[in-house]
Amino acid sequence: MRKIVVVGSINMDLIMETDRLPVLGETLLGGPFSTAPGGKGANQAAACARLGAAVAHLGRVGDDGFGRQLLDVLDAEGIDRRGVTVTTGTSSGVAQICVAGGDNSIIVAPGANGCLSAEDVRASQTLFEGARAALFQLEVPLDAVLEGLRLAKTHEALTILTPAPWRELPRELLALVDVLVPNAIELSQCAGTANREKAFAHLLDLGVGAVVMTAGSEGAYFASAHRSGHVPAPSVDVVDSTGAGDTFTGALAVALSEGRQLPEAIRFAVRAGSLACTKLGALPAIPRRDDVERAFGA
Repeated sequence: MRKIVVVGSINMDLIMETDRLPVLGETLLGGPFSTAPGGKGANQAAACARLGAAVAHLGRVGDDGFGRQLLDVLDAEGIDRRGVTVTTGTSSGVAQICVAGGDNSIIVAPGANGCLSAEDVRASQTLFEGARAALFQLEVPLDAVLEGLRLAKTHEALTILTPAPWRELPRELLALVDVLVPNAIELSQCAGTANREKAFAHLLDLGVGAVVMTAGSEGAYFASAHRSGHVPAPSVDVVDSTGAGDTFTGALAVALSEGRQLPEAIRFAVRAGSLACTKLGALPAIPRRDDVERAFGA
């Protein structure tokens, strides 16, 4: 079992189903309503664990009811949470999610996630020992991400970054990324162009090892210094796409840590991400390895 470290957010998702998303100033009746654990970091950690990796998580939760529930979830998933700190006097992160016809809109209140620091990451640096891969997102402060990338490189772990929610990234940080996993919007934000080929070339010139762009029902497009291509997605009945990208990234990390080549790893990730779209919620919809292999084969 390969070890993977995740540095990132832990949220409670507040999910409202509705026939359509409201326009500005409009009030709609919706429902049903549910809560579910989430956050890009926790989603990716759970995906890695369910798909066959040993996972350690670095992050923060608040000293509230949601925080206690989220710690219980990490325990239930078998995730090493020695690097997760309870932040006194601060709420846990919350994501407000509206789901309509398989699409969603999301607003995130970072809460304790915004308190994660480079010092926190350094204090848990022993968790990087023996890790084959390390995953990062941008729902926690940039200095914590940068410190985590440096430590991962020191321990020769493959570094994977989801650049969401997008913010301007220094060249030093991008040069530490082995695999960048944006969606189409994030790719154009990172590269300053909506042209996929030009965006790939620009990011590779900045020092990124490989770029894998998720594209929903189209699957994923990728490029590295040695190859580029497209991996199509299987057809599934979409219920909710929330968390599908995080499932994809977790599956990609697992496959790469097991030694699969990039196109083969992306194929596994596309299948896992597609299967996550067939259930409501983020973390609750993440499939297990047996689910993916049963649905699509190994």
